[in-house]
Parts: sequence; structure tokens; C-alpha cells
Amino acid sequence: MSNVTGEDRRSRTSLTVRLWEARWYLLAGLAAVMVAYGFGPGRAWALPLAVLLLFAALFSAKPRARIAEKAREVEAEGLQRLSGEYLAAAVADPLIIFDRTTTVVHANAAAFAAFGGMAPGLSLSLKFRAPEMQALLDSVVSGKVASDALDYLEKLPVERVYRVTASSVGNGTGLFVLVFKDQSEARRIDRMRADFIANASHELRTPLASIAGFIETLRGPARNDPAAREQFLQIMQNQTSRMARLIDDLLSLSRLEMKPYLKAGAHVDLRQTLESVIDSLSPLARDSNLVVERDFAEGQLAVPGDRDELFQVFENLLENACKYGQSGGRVAVSVARGGTAAEPTVDVTIRDFGPGIAEEHIPRITERFYRVDVETSRAQKGTGLGLSIVKHILTRHNARMSIRSELGKGAAFTIHLPAN
Repeated sequence: MSNVTGEDRRSRTSLTVRLWEARWYLLAGLAAVMVAYGFGPGRAWALPLAVLLLFAALFSAKPRARIAEKAREVEAEGLQRLSGEYLAAAVADPLIIFDRTTTVVHANAAAFAAFGGMAPGLSLSLKFRAPEMQALLDSVVSGKVASDALDYLEKLPVERVYRVTASSVGNGTGLFVLVFKDQSEARRIDRMRADFIANASHELRTPLASIAGFIETLRGPARNDPAAREQFLQIMQNQTSRMARLIDDLLSLSRLEMKPYLKAGAHVDLRQTLESVIDSLSPLARDSNLVVERDFAEGQLAVPGDRDELFQVFENLLENACKYGQSGGRVAVSVARGGTAAEPTVDVTIRDFGPGIAEEHIPRITERFYRVDVETSRAQKGTGLGLSIVKHILTRHNARMSIRSELGKGAAFTIHLPAN
């Protein structure tokens, strides 16, 4: 009886809602009936017309509740078509769905690419044998925690660090999901930052310790020794100059990293820039008993870029050639057109004929504070940051550097600059 009463109540409510939704139809129909009734010939049609309009209003009205219900039905139907496979494929990170036995139910394409062989039916306990991964799987499958995370190191085929999150899928589904967030690049940057701070601290600490020692000596045993005092003051001046160069290079790197893009529209005349670099370093070349040879291509040699930054690139490379290749007696600076018809380049090569660079050092030579020979570099007043600055400037210019060297035959640094 109560069910019938409830159904009657819902029917009356639905009828009321329909009449309310059709109120404008009813008002228009009422006006039409009154007009028809007001004229004598139309009175016979007034009552049938009113009934017809009432039925039309009831059947044409669409209550908001019905519209909302229809929207929910459409949404539910659409979600039913979205299987776990489609949802997993939409995730860019490696994602693995597994059951209570830690058996793979599904793995997306990113998981296949990262770990390979992630076919349904594979046991995760056998695939990931690290104790921390076993503990993560056990804690989630056992229901001790709804979600858990840890850092996982995958060594093959290349070493990568992942932040792994495990959680249950819904309530009572018996399914769980593993999501791997690649942290390798962030860790690499953190490691570079830590190495950079350590190296910079070391490079600054060495001259500071030297200066502090000489100050103590000058205040003590060498207080009345003019010759020793002059010698120690000269060493202290050299050390402070070294620290000043190091700080200048650090500031240059910082400025380059803060503005990674160039202003559009600027062009650089390479011929004029290289001539200026050679002139500025002619005293160093003369002191090193070096002859600087030129071999420039004919015609205009203009490239997009910043003149001061490219001057710094060529100055750094030519200075290195003069310092480390002086045993060869000459340095060659050449400019040639290269690249392809679609992507033409202007190639600037600075070559020395000194002892050269061993092959194992070439891939790392542009790293910050990396030195082929630490003692020789310090003797030549190098900071270990010059080629790192060169690399940053070339990146800003969409350019690249290639290095060719053979022990005993010198080294050639070639800058490939886009011609347009």
C-alpha cells in the first residue's frame, strides 16, 4: 500500500512539474481559447481546443529532472565505453595495473618502453626484485595502506630513477595500479648543482688558503724580510686575480642561464669580429712565439647573433689555442661556408698544432671545472669554466661546436653557426 502511495505521489509530482514546465504553452492556449470563445462562431471549438492544447503542453514539456537524468545516462554510457586500457594509454608515465597476486593485468605503452616485456600474466614480484619494491607491493595488496610511494632505481638498459606510487583501484575491485614518475633529469640537475657548488667552493678555497698562509707569514717570520715580502705579495696578487677571474666567469654563466634566448634581428660580421679578437690577443701570441694564420672565405660573412657573446666565444678559443698549443709555433683561424642548401652554416675553425687532447677527454671538455691537465690549466690561469661558457653561448645561438684532436698533432675547435 505504501508503495502504491509513493508511486501515486511521484506521478502527481511529475504531473505538476510537467505543468509548470509547460506554463507558457498553457497561458498561450488559454489566451487562444478565450479569443475563440469571445467570438460566437468559435464557441463550439473552444472546449476541444483547450483539451488539445493541454495534452500538447503535457507531452511537449521536458522537465529539468528528466533532462538531468538523461545527461547522467549519457555520461554513464560514455564512461562504460572507457576501459582501463584506454585510460592507461592516456597516461604519459609508465603505468601497470595488477591484481592481488601481483600479476600484471595491463601495462600501457610507456611501461613497455621503459621496462619491456610487460605482458599480462607477468609476475611483478619476479620483474621487480628490489626489496623496497617487494615491500611496496605487499603493503598495498595486503590492504595495510591505500597508497604508498618510494624511489626506485632501474639500472638497465640505462640507469633511471623513478618515484613509484602504488594504490588500489576503486573499492572492492581487487585491482591495483603502479605509476612510475621519472626523476632522472631532476636528480641529474641536483647532482650537477651539488658538484658545481663543491667545485666552486674548492676553486675559491685554494687561493684563499694560500693568501691566509702568506698573510700569517708576513706578520711573523717574513716581517723584516723585504725580498720574501715582495715575493709573497706577488703570489697573493696572482691568487686574488685568479679568484676575480673565477667570479667573473661564474657571473657570466649565471647571466647566460638567466636569458636563454637572443633578441631577434641582430647580425654579426664574423670577419670584423675575428679580426678584433686576433688583434686583442696579439700580445699573448707574441709572448708565446706564435704566428696567427688567417684563411677567411670570400664575400660577406654575417650571421644572426650577439656580437659581444660571439667575441667571447672566439676570444676564449683563440686564447686556449695560444696557451696550450704554443709548442706548435702557429695557430690557424679559418672561416668557411658549410651545411646544406636547406640549412647553410658558417663554420669558424680555430686550430693549434700543440700536444693535442686525448680522445677520452673530448666528450667532457665542456663540463664546468673539467680540466684535461689540472696543473697546466692552473699554471695558465684557467678557471675551468671557459668552454662551459662557450657551450652556453652557442646554445643561445642555435649553433654547435665540434672538436677534432690527435695526440701530438694539435686540436681543432669548429663553431657551426646558422647562416640565416
